[in-house]
Amino acid sequence: MGRGAKRVGVSLPRQHLRREGRGGERPCSRPPSLVRSEDRVGRSDLRRRAQDRPVHADLDGKNVNKDWKEILLRNRVWRSVFRHAYPDNERLRSEVVTSNLFLHVHPVKVYPESLEFSKTIGLGLISFYLFVILSVTGVLLMFYYIPYVDRAYQDMKDLQFVVSFGVIVRNMHRWAAHAMIIAVFLHMCRVYYTASYREPREFNWALGVVLLLFTLFLSLTGYLLPWDQLAYWAITIVSNLIGVVPLVGKKLRYMVLGGTIVGQNALIRFYVMHVIVLPFLAFVLILVHFWRIRKDGGLTRPDEGVTETGERDEGGEEKDLKSYGLMNLVEGRTPHVGQDPDRMVTAWPHLLTRELNLFLIVLIAIMAMSVLFDAPLEEMANPAVTPNPAKAPWYFVGLQELLSWGNPFWGGIFVPTVAVLALLLLPYVDRGQAGTGEWFHPARRRAVIVFTVIVVAAIALILVGEYLRGPNWRLYWPWEKWPLH
Repeated sequence: MGRGAKRVGVSLPRQHLRREGRGGERPCSRPPSLVRSEDRVGRSDLRRRAQDRPVHADLDGKNVNKDWKEILLRNRVWRSVFRHAYPDNERLRSEVVTSNLFLHVHPVKVYPESLEFSKTIGLGLISFYLFVILSVTGVLLMFYYIPYVDRAYQDMKDLQFVVSFGVIVRNMHRWAAHAMIIAVFLHMCRVYYTASYREPREFNWALGVVLLLFTLFLSLTGYLLPWDQLAYWAITIVSNLIGVVPLVGKKLRYMVLGGTIVGQNALIRFYVMHVIVLPFLAFVLILVHFWRIRKDGGLTRPDEGVTETGERDEGGEEKDLKSYGLMNLVEGRTPHVGQDPDRMVTAWPHLLTRELNLFLIVLIAIMAMSVLFDAPLEEMANPAVTPNPAKAPWYFVGLQELLSWGNPFWGGIFVPTVAVLALLLLPYVDRGQAGTGEWFHPARRRAVIVFTVIVVAAIALILVGEYLRGPNWRLYWPWEKWPLH
């Protein structure tokens, strides 16, 4: 450029310049990609390199390579199944997640604090693993069960004494069902105590509440299938609870049972709902629930309460925000850019190995319970012999206890309906940000106390109804003997 030439100003993107050039190269901006330069290798280049490398010895003993990774990469079966090379760098570990149908529900990277067990106690994953165990054992039980009142109880006896490992499979199914109710309930409590239901996770909280109801209905419909006295009269009690619904109670009870009594129609309806309808709907909702967790930004963290203007939120600290630019045409500031990607770790192997370990722990625990304790099985159902007292399943016995206090409408309909509606509306009423992602934050002390009192009261109702109610629904202490007649 000559001395008389006019200088023209050129705008540059907001990127750091290298302080030192390489050889005769001019200084240039750092590559915009977050992936290191040594990891930015095309998939086709990796495959070509793998194919060009010698991986086995010929007859003369030349070109010997004992690297099992290279042998694996050259394998035609491997290359037909996996679309990526061996995951030995950050980019390929990311492709393990993005190119796998079952792993794609995971994010490519997660924050290290999200991997800490104390943050979630793994309750969401435990609930899902129990659902998987229930699905597998349920399919196995279907091979030996016929939903017919004259055969159902005998099939239970065959599972217990004839079918190889049948009693273990049935025990696993029963204990996993009870454990799933507890796990889903505790998972909901964890989300509340950490305020993880707040924006933008309101809808996912509502999905979780619906999944809790599905868990209860799944267990209830399966409760009748053994067709013993415990199952028959428990479902009879629950159907009577349905009958107290104003205006439509009797018709709703008739629709559920397929008649006026618990019989063959009720058994086949409960069977279809238990093995087809409810599991399918629950599986779809679980997938949506997982998908929304990822799309809503993953698990909540205490540093999420940053506003788009970089202001200090209530109870939080001011967060640094970075600028972004697109060819110097669009500029802006966003908290997502401010989240340091170098602090994150890849989901493979950090997250996936933890998930696998937790699944093995859950499986071992359920199997151990199934070996040590048998699922209850009383005598065959007999409508002519009414047990005293007849109780609903333990997770509904709290409602039965409420019914004994007065008007059945208030205890059986009003209280549970208000409780469910309150849970669904909670995230849309609570608009605060203080304490999001933290256990028992001081700013939420009053809300935590109120919720804890409600939870303790619900548990107390279950314990009283299950262990302290005797004949004629009278109170008996555990050390008191019940009258024989």
